[in-house]
Amino acid sequence: MADLDDLREGSRFGIGTEVANQTFHVKGAGNLPWGMKDRLSRIFNPKSGKSVMLAFDHGFIMGPTSGLERIDLNIVPLIEYADCIMCARGILQSTVPPTFNKPICLRADAGSTILTELNDNVIIDIEDALRMNVSAMAVMLAIGDPVMEARTVANLYKAVDNGAKYGIPVMGVTAVGKDMARDSRYFGLASRVAAENGANIVKTYYCDGFENVVAACPVPVVIAGGKKLPELEALELCYKAINDGAAGVDMGRNVFQSEKPVAMIQAVHAVVHDGLTPQQGLEMFNDL
Repeated sequence: MADLDDLREGSRFGIGTEVANQTFHVKGAGNLPWGMKDRLSRIFNPKSGKSVMLAFDHGFIMGPTSGLERIDLNIVPLIEYADCIMCARGILQSTVPPTFNKPICLRADAGSTILTELNDNVIIDIEDALRMNVSAMAVMLAIGDPVMEARTVANLYKAVDNGAKYGIPVMGVTAVGKDMARDSRYFGLASRVAAENGANIVKTYYCDGFENVVAACPVPVVIAGGKKLPELEALELCYKAINDGAAGVDMGRNVFQSEKPVAMIQAVHAVVHDGLTPQQGLEMFNDL
Protein backbone atom coordinates (compact mmCIF):
# COMPACT_ATOMS: atom_id res chain seq x y z
CA MET A 1 0.00 0.00 0.00
CA ALA A 2 1.48 3.33 -1.05
CA ASP A 3 1.95 5.85 1.73
CA LEU A 4 -0.27 8.66 0.49
CA ASP A 5 1.00 10.97 3.23
CA ASP A 6 4.43 10.98 1.56
CA LEU A 7 3.56 11.02 -2.13
CA ARG A 8 6.26 13.25 -3.56
CA GLU A 9 6.19 14.59 -7.09
CA GLY A 10 9.06 13.28 -9.22
CA SER A 11 11.83 15.69 -10.17
CA ARG A 12 14.84 13.64 -11.37
CA PHE A 13 13.86 12.74 -14.93
CA GLY A 14 17.33 12.65 -16.51
CA ILE A 15 16.29 14.92 -19.39
CA GLY A 16 18.84 14.71 -22.18
CA THR A 17 20.23 11.36 -21.03
CA GLU A 18 19.72 8.48 -23.47
CA VAL A 19 17.86 5.38 -22.33
CA ALA A 20 20.33 2.89 -20.91
CA ASN A 21 20.75 -0.55 -22.54
CA GLN A 22 18.61 0.38 -25.53
CA THR A 23 19.17 -2.42 -28.08
CA PHE A 24 16.16 -1.85 -30.37
CA HIS A 25 14.84 1.22 -32.13
CA VAL A 26 11.54 1.10 -30.20
CA LYS A 27 11.89 2.25 -26.61
CA GLY A 28 11.47 -0.47 -24.02
CA ALA A 29 11.08 -3.26 -26.59
CA GLY A 30 14.56 -4.76 -26.45
CA ASN A 31 13.48 -7.79 -24.42
CA LEU A 32 10.27 -8.53 -26.33
CA PRO A 33 9.79 -11.61 -28.55
CA TRP A 34 10.44 -11.47 -32.30
CA GLY A 35 6.77 -11.18 -33.27
CA MET A 36 6.25 -8.17 -31.00
CA LYS A 37 9.33 -6.47 -32.42
CA ASP A 38 8.21 -7.19 -35.97
CA ARG A 39 4.84 -5.57 -35.36
CA LEU A 40 6.36 -2.58 -33.58
CA SER A 41 8.82 -2.15 -36.46
CA ARG A 42 5.88 -1.86 -38.83
CA ILE A 43 4.41 0.94 -36.73
CA PHE A 44 7.65 2.81 -35.89
CA ASN A 45 9.98 3.48 -38.81
CA PRO A 46 13.30 1.71 -38.10
CA LYS A 47 15.27 4.63 -39.59
CA SER A 48 13.63 7.53 -37.77
CA GLY A 49 12.17 5.59 -34.84
CA LYS A 50 8.99 7.64 -35.31
CA SER A 51 5.43 7.06 -36.49
CA VAL A 52 2.61 9.08 -38.01
CA MET A 53 -0.56 7.28 -37.08
CA LEU A 54 -3.87 8.26 -38.66
CA ALA A 55 -6.69 7.93 -36.13
CA PHE A 56 -10.26 7.61 -37.39
CA ASP A 57 -11.79 5.51 -34.64
CA HIS A 58 -13.89 8.44 -33.39
CA GLY A 59 -17.08 7.00 -34.90
CA PHE A 60 -17.24 4.15 -32.39
CA ILE A 61 -18.40 6.64 -29.76
CA MET A 62 -19.34 9.71 -31.84
CA GLY A 63 -20.97 8.33 -34.99
CA PRO A 64 -20.52 10.16 -38.33
CA THR A 65 -18.77 13.23 -36.95
CA SER A 66 -17.36 15.93 -39.24
CA GLY A 67 -14.79 14.50 -41.63
CA LEU A 68 -15.84 10.91 -40.97
CA GLU A 69 -19.21 10.94 -42.69
CA ARG A 70 -17.83 8.83 -45.57
CA ILE A 71 -14.72 6.83 -44.70
CA ASP A 72 -14.39 5.68 -48.32
CA LEU A 73 -14.27 9.26 -49.60
CA ASN A 74 -12.61 11.16 -46.74
CA ILE A 75 -10.19 8.70 -45.14
CA VAL A 76 -9.17 6.07 -47.69
CA PRO A 77 -7.27 8.65 -49.84
CA LEU A 78 -5.15 9.51 -46.76
CA ILE A 79 -4.09 6.00 -45.79
CA GLU A 80 -1.16 5.73 -48.17
CA TYR A 81 0.55 8.67 -46.42
CA ALA A 82 0.24 7.25 -42.89
CA ASP A 83 2.68 4.89 -41.20
CA CYS A 84 -0.14 3.19 -39.31
CA ILE A 85 -3.92 3.52 -39.15
CA MET A 86 -6.06 3.39 -36.01
CA CYS A 87 -9.70 2.38 -36.39
CA ALA A 88 -12.45 0.10 -35.15
CA ARG A 89 -12.99 -3.36 -36.60
CA GLY A 90 -16.31 -2.60 -38.31
CA ILE A 91 -14.79 0.18 -40.41
CA LEU A 92 -11.65 -1.85 -41.07
CA GLN A 93 -13.60 -4.79 -42.43
CA SER A 94 -16.24 -2.83 -44.34
CA THR A 95 -14.35 0.11 -45.81
CA VAL A 96 -10.53 -0.08 -45.59
CA PRO A 97 -9.03 -1.85 -48.63
CA PRO A 98 -6.63 -4.63 -47.55
CA THR A 99 -4.41 -3.80 -50.52
CA PHE A 100 -2.84 -0.86 -48.64
CA ASN A 101 -0.91 -3.33 -46.48
CA LYS A 102 -0.60 -0.76 -43.68
CA PRO A 103 -0.11 -1.75 -40.04
CA ILE A 104 -3.35 -1.55 -38.06
CA CYS A 105 -3.73 -0.30 -34.50
CA LEU A 106 -7.17 -1.71 -33.75
CA ARG A 107 -9.52 -0.03 -31.30
CA ALA A 108 -9.97 -3.05 -29.05
CA ASP A 109 -12.47 -1.83 -26.45
CA ALA A 110 -16.06 -0.67 -26.80
CA GLY A 111 -19.35 -0.52 -24.94
CA SER A 112 -20.44 3.10 -24.53
CA THR A 113 -20.99 6.30 -26.52
CA ILE A 114 -21.02 10.03 -25.92
CA LEU A 115 -24.72 9.66 -25.02
CA THR A 116 -23.93 7.63 -21.90
CA GLU A 117 -21.05 7.02 -19.48
CA LEU A 118 -17.83 6.84 -21.51
CA ASN A 119 -15.28 4.06 -20.90
CA ASP A 120 -17.80 1.53 -19.56
CA ASN A 121 -16.18 -0.87 -21.99
CA VAL A 122 -15.18 -4.47 -22.58
CA ILE A 123 -12.40 -5.67 -24.87
CA ILE A 124 -12.77 -7.62 -28.10
CA ASP A 125 -11.81 -11.25 -28.53
CA ILE A 126 -8.09 -11.60 -29.28
CA GLU A 127 -8.93 -14.03 -32.10
CA ASP A 128 -10.66 -11.20 -33.94
CA ALA A 129 -7.45 -9.15 -33.79
CA LEU A 130 -5.54 -12.16 -35.13
CA ARG A 131 -7.99 -12.68 -37.98
CA MET A 132 -7.49 -9.06 -39.03
CA ASN A 133 -3.70 -9.35 -38.77
CA VAL A 134 -3.40 -6.22 -36.63
CA SER A 135 -0.06 -4.81 -35.49
CA ALA A 136 -1.38 -3.42 -32.18
CA MET A 137 -4.52 -3.09 -30.08
CA ALA A 138 -5.60 0.17 -28.44
CA VAL A 139 -7.37 0.28 -25.06
CA MET A 140 -8.59 3.38 -23.21
CA LEU A 141 -7.47 4.15 -19.65
CA ALA A 142 -9.61 6.46 -17.52
CA ILE A 143 -7.07 7.20 -14.80
CA GLY A 144 -8.58 9.39 -12.09
CA ASP A 145 -12.18 8.50 -12.93
CA PRO A 146 -13.63 7.09 -9.68
CA VAL A 147 -16.22 5.05 -11.56
CA MET A 148 -14.29 3.74 -14.58
CA GLU A 149 -10.62 3.68 -13.57
CA ALA A 150 -10.56 0.11 -12.22
CA ARG A 151 -12.58 -1.26 -15.16
CA THR A 152 -10.34 0.34 -17.77
CA VAL A 153 -7.13 -0.76 -16.02
CA ALA A 154 -8.55 -4.30 -15.93
CA ASN A 155 -9.34 -4.03 -19.67
CA LEU A 156 -5.75 -3.00 -20.38
CA TYR A 157 -4.35 -5.77 -18.22
CA LYS A 158 -6.48 -8.38 -19.97
CA ALA A 159 -5.58 -7.04 -23.41
CA VAL A 160 -1.88 -7.19 -22.50
CA ASP A 161 -2.27 -10.78 -21.29
CA ASN A 162 -4.03 -11.76 -24.51
CA GLY A 163 -1.59 -9.86 -26.71
CA ALA A 164 1.41 -11.47 -25.04
CA LYS A 165 0.16 -14.92 -26.04
CA TYR A 166 0.22 -14.03 -29.72
CA GLY A 167 2.85 -11.31 -30.02
CA ILE A 168 0.46 -8.36 -30.42
CA PRO A 169 1.50 -5.07 -28.73
CA VAL A 170 -1.02 -2.96 -26.84
CA MET A 171 -1.36 0.82 -26.83
CA GLY A 172 -2.75 2.42 -23.70
CA VAL A 173 -4.77 5.55 -24.52
CA THR A 174 -5.14 8.06 -21.69
CA ALA A 175 -8.62 9.51 -21.36
CA VAL A 176 -9.15 12.98 -19.94
CA GLY A 177 -12.42 13.65 -18.14
CA LYS A 178 -13.89 17.01 -17.24
CA ASP A 179 -12.45 16.80 -13.70
CA MET A 180 -8.93 15.81 -14.79
CA ALA A 181 -6.18 18.41 -15.09
CA ARG A 182 -4.40 18.52 -18.43
CA ASP A 183 -0.90 18.85 -16.98
CA SER A 184 2.33 16.89 -16.88
CA ARG A 185 1.62 15.51 -13.43
CA TYR A 186 -1.63 13.87 -14.56
CA PHE A 187 -0.37 12.75 -17.98
CA GLY A 188 2.85 11.52 -16.41
CA LEU A 189 0.90 9.45 -13.90
CA ALA A 190 -1.52 8.07 -16.49
CA SER A 191 1.26 7.23 -18.96
CA ARG A 192 3.38 5.49 -16.35
CA VAL A 193 0.37 3.51 -15.06
CA ALA A 194 -0.32 2.34 -18.62
CA ALA A 195 3.29 1.23 -19.08
CA GLU A 196 3.48 -0.37 -15.64
CA ASN A 197 0.43 -2.46 -16.53
CA GLY A 198 2.09 -3.71 -19.71
CA ALA A 199 1.25 -1.24 -22.48
CA ASN A 200 3.90 -1.28 -25.21
CA ILE A 201 2.89 2.17 -26.50
CA VAL A 202 1.19 5.07 -24.73
CA LYS A 203 -1.01 7.65 -26.43
CA THR A 204 -1.50 10.84 -24.47
CA TYR A 205 -1.78 14.60 -24.87
CA TYR A 206 0.96 17.19 -25.21
CA CYS A 207 1.31 19.62 -22.30
CA ASP A 208 3.79 21.90 -20.56
CA GLY A 209 6.49 19.71 -19.05
CA PHE A 210 5.87 17.00 -21.65
CA GLU A 211 9.56 16.08 -21.66
CA ASN A 212 9.08 14.79 -18.10
CA VAL A 213 6.11 12.67 -19.18
CA VAL A 214 8.21 11.04 -21.91
CA ALA A 215 11.31 10.59 -19.76
CA ALA A 216 9.38 8.81 -17.00
CA CYS A 217 7.54 6.49 -19.43
CA PRO A 218 9.61 3.40 -20.34
CA VAL A 219 7.78 2.81 -23.64
CA PRO A 220 7.14 5.04 -26.69
CA VAL A 221 4.74 7.95 -26.24
CA VAL A 222 2.71 9.23 -29.18
CA ILE A 223 0.58 12.32 -28.88
CA ALA A 224 -3.09 12.70 -29.62
CA GLY A 225 -3.93 15.57 -31.93
CA GLY A 226 -7.05 16.58 -30.03
CA LYS A 227 -9.45 19.17 -31.36
CA LYS A 228 -8.98 20.79 -34.77
CA LEU A 229 -6.36 23.54 -34.80
CA PRO A 230 -5.24 25.89 -37.59
CA GLU A 231 -2.69 24.06 -39.73
CA LEU A 232 0.33 26.00 -38.44
CA GLU A 233 -0.65 25.36 -34.82
CA ALA A 234 -1.14 21.66 -35.49
CA LEU A 235 2.31 21.46 -37.08
CA GLU A 236 3.77 23.35 -34.12
CA LEU A 237 2.17 20.78 -31.82
CA CYS A 238 3.85 17.96 -33.75
CA TYR A 239 7.20 19.73 -33.78
CA LYS A 240 7.23 20.50 -30.06
CA ALA A 241 6.14 16.99 -29.13
CA ILE A 242 8.87 15.36 -31.22
CA ASN A 243 11.49 17.75 -29.84
CA ASP A 244 10.35 16.86 -26.33
CA GLY A 245 10.81 13.15 -26.97
CA ALA A 246 7.57 11.87 -28.45
CA ALA A 247 7.93 8.84 -30.72
CA GLY A 248 5.26 10.09 -33.05
CA VAL A 249 1.74 11.44 -33.41
CA ASP A 250 -1.66 9.78 -33.68
CA MET A 251 -3.70 12.46 -35.37
CA GLY A 252 -7.27 12.47 -36.55
CA ARG A 253 -9.25 15.70 -36.64
CA ASN A 254 -6.21 17.86 -37.39
CA VAL A 255 -5.81 15.84 -40.57
CA PHE A 256 -9.25 14.77 -41.80
CA GLN A 257 -10.93 18.06 -40.81
CA SER A 258 -8.27 20.11 -42.58
CA GLU A 259 -9.34 22.00 -45.69
CA LYS A 260 -6.76 19.91 -47.59
CA PRO A 261 -6.30 16.63 -45.68
CA VAL A 262 -3.93 14.95 -48.17
CA ALA A 263 -1.56 17.91 -48.03
CA MET A 264 -1.84 18.09 -44.25
CA ILE A 265 -0.90 14.49 -43.54
CA GLN A 266 2.13 14.84 -45.80
CA ALA A 267 3.22 17.99 -43.97
CA VAL A 268 2.80 16.25 -40.61
CA HIS A 269 4.83 13.31 -41.91
CA ALA A 270 7.66 15.62 -42.95
CA VAL A 271 7.74 17.39 -39.57
CA VAL A 272 7.79 14.08 -37.68
CA HIS A 273 10.23 12.11 -39.83
CA ASP A 274 12.32 14.74 -41.61
CA GLY A 275 12.59 17.41 -38.94
CA LEU A 276 10.89 20.20 -40.87
CA THR A 277 10.06 23.24 -38.77
CA PRO A 278 6.39 24.19 -38.46
CA GLN A 279 6.86 27.05 -40.92
CA GLN A 280 8.55 24.74 -43.43
CA GLY A 281 5.73 22.27 -42.92
CA LEU A 282 3.18 24.99 -43.60
CA GLU A 283 5.02 25.98 -46.79
CA MET A 284 4.94 22.34 -47.87
CA PHE A 285 1.22 22.21 -47.07
CA ASN A 286 0.57 25.33 -49.17
CA ASP A 287 2.68 24.02 -52.05
CA LEU A 288 0.86 20.71 -52.08
